[in-house]
Amino acid sequence: MQKIYVDQINDRDLVESVFLLREKTLAVAKNGKPYLVLKLMDKTGELEGRVWDNADHMSAVADRNDFVLVRGRASLYLGKMQLVVQEMARRSEDEVSLADFMPVSRYPTTELIARLRSKVESLTSTHFRRLMEAFLADADFLRRYSTAPAAKSMHHVFLGGLLEHSLAVADLAEDVCRRYPDLQKDLLIVGALLHDVGKIAELEYSRSFDYTDAGKLIGHIVLGAQMVETKIREVGNFPPQDALLLGHLLLSHHGQYEYGSPKRPKTVEAVILNFLDDLDSKINGVQSHIDRNTAGESAWTSYHRLYDRYFFKGETAVEDVSGSDQVAPVAQVTLTATQPRRDTPLGVSLGDRLKDANFNLVSETSGDKRQK
Repeated sequence: MQKIYVDQINDRDLVESVFLLREKTLAVAKNGKPYLVLKLMDKTGELEGRVWDNADHMSAVADRNDFVLVRGRASLYLGKMQLVVQEMARRSEDEVSLADFMPVSRYPTTELIARLRSKVESLTSTHFRRLMEAFLADADFLRRYSTAPAAKSMHHVFLGGLLEHSLAVADLAEDVCRRYPDLQKDLLIVGALLHDVGKIAELEYSRSFDYTDAGKLIGHIVLGAQMVETKIREVGNFPPQDALLLGHLLLSHHGQYEYGSPKRPKTVEAVILNFLDDLDSKINGVQSHIDRNTAGESAWTSYHRLYDRYFFKGETAVEDVSGSDQVAPVAQVTLTATQPRRDTPLGVSLGDRLKDANFNLVSETSGDKRQK
């Protein structure tokens, strides 16, 4: 039987193929009838499955992380493809090819590792280069670092995602260092490459993506700081101040306490790493959501719960909402602010620019009434 991938499924297709059962939830409808919600996946993406009949029996057929042969009808609902499952049977690992079920980076692993080695060779500080070379010399570490995803569900959720994300943050860091040459470049580059290194122990990714016990109990931030501290002791003769600053980068890269960060960024490099990590994560997360919503004629994606919004896919022309051939008059704005100073420590704020501005948007009479 030929494998049908998630990204090949169209509305109203009759689907019969093997998928990895990532999650299953048995629920009860308002009428008291049980139904089953499945999360099916392969290397091209995820697909929600719904079982409306014989849900109790179907739930007992397979467990989470089992391979299942499903038969059902595809249906487009609110911009997302669903599969109404009519039959499901468990399949053993010997009957499938694992390469069909785990999403992987679009870049070959050899290419990503070559880029990593190039980054390490570019370091000018001997102790930072020795530290990274020690990590690269650890074959088990390099295998896990180049295989792990960057997250369970938010961004770079594929094999090789951790290394791809880390290299992207390092590339962004190099761009920033070219614009701000006084930064400690090697510190920032090494921090970018190692900021999420704890995820090789936080995440389980042999068949599906989930958290390990260590991931749930400790988390990748502390796990990563421990790994780096251990490696620093192994290489020896590492400047204590740089070890402290590198540890701070790892412990503060989530930025805020409410985001799980043990510390908030307190160096310029730590502030930069926090923003660059967030930037690359969000770009990948949004783009992945758009890519998963290519089906359907709507120019908009389905609702993204994390970002609390829909995203515009740009597949249709922007509607002309003027309602008239005439252009509405634009209110005149007169700016009389003095020349902003550029010698302040953090630059000029928007408030400084507009402090003395006069916006002639309403009449004096209406303005007086509003003030009263």
